[in-house]
Amino acid sequence: MKTTTSYEPDPATDLEPSGPEATPKRPRHGLKLLLALLAVGIVAFVVIGGILPKLKARQQLRADTDQLAVPTVGVIHLKPSTAEQEVVLPANIQPYISAPVFARTNGYLKNWYFDIGAQVKKGQLLAEIETPEVDAQLRQAQADVATAQANLHLSQITAARYQELLKSDSVSKQDTDNATSDLAAKQTTLQSAEANVKRLQDLQSFEKIYAPFDGVITARNTDIGQLINSGSSGQPAALFQIAAVDVLRVYVSVPQIYSNSARHGMTVDLTLPQFPGKRFPGTLVRTADAIDQASRTLLVEVDVRNPSGELLSGAYAEAHFKLPPVTAHTFLIPVPALIFRSEGPQVATVDDGRHALLKDVKIGRDFGTELEVLSGLTAEDSIIVNPPDSLTNGEEVRPVERSAGGALTGGGPQ
Repeated sequence: MKTTTSYEPDPATDLEPSGPEATPKRPRHGLKLLLALLAVGIVAFVVIGGILPKLKARQQLRADTDQLAVPTVGVIHLKPSTAEQEVVLPANIQPYISAPVFARTNGYLKNWYFDIGAQVKKGQLLAEIETPEVDAQLRQAQADVATAQANLHLSQITAARYQELLKSDSVSKQDTDNATSDLAAKQTTLQSAEANVKRLQDLQSFEKIYAPFDGVITARNTDIGQLINSGSSGQPAALFQIAAVDVLRVYVSVPQIYSNSARHGMTVDLTLPQFPGKRFPGTLVRTADAIDQASRTLLVEVDVRNPSGELLSGAYAEAHFKLPPVTAHTFLIPVPALIFRSEGPQVATVDDGRHALLKDVKIGRDFGTELEVLSGLTAEDSIIVNPPDSLTNGEEVRPVERSAGGALTGGGPQ
């Protein structure tokens, strides 16, 4: 029985092929190692390339967050209060004299001669009224006067005769006294009749309506043929409204804090929206000398000359008062810089260039966009214009210089 033996080739020793041109076989485990190292490098490159930017971004985000946690505030330097300040208050322009013109007699309007806007002089005829009833009453009264005169003449003759007859005792003393008394009664009757005539003549004169003073007609409330009621029966109505506008009265309610500065003779300028950039000078002529309890203001009157009639009565205006400061060494701050809390009015300043410091202040006058600070601040303080509501003492801030108008002028420490 023939036996066979199997042959297991040894990769470490066997070569293929054999012969002089045969080359040795490369080991396979080296290739695998190279591939493994290449894969590890690729993975490491991907991991490092993805994690490092994230770490840097996280660090930058943390730094930005810390930086943004510090509020940026605009700061300005204090502006000292000048020796003279201007206070602007609302004002009402009224004519120097204004009067409605009523009729003093009943009748129908016969004619009118001036309409609204007409300039009239004192004593000029404005309108005429027909009064037939008054005319008839006047004629009757004149007839009564004539009757009274005739009766008086007869009584005078009778009384004179009785006086002569009494001298010769031709008449009794009683008859003479009766004749004398009748004469006195007739004289009184005549006087009464003449007074009635005078009354009706005066009433008839009211048929013509005249201007009571120089001025302008601002309203005409009647027309030809309209029934005129003088008020004896029914509600009377003004026929005309006339106003004197050569000089205008301007009434201003001055707040109590400025009342002591409103003095007689001081100059007050007026501005109106229809005249931009133009000022009309006036003079403070009188005050009410009493504070109104409802508004806590002092009513003052400013007279403004208006020879050209450029200013219209009834208009709204702004009165500019030049007032001295209440105290010396005061400062002006913008209104948004003031903080109202339970501690009272405060202003936020920047201490040591990086931290907020709240200071208690005393407020003086209000100039609309600015407030006067009487105490609590120094000239070296830099105040925060719009402090956050949550701002506290010692809180870190990033100040940014601002101009008077609010524009940025430079940066603070970063």
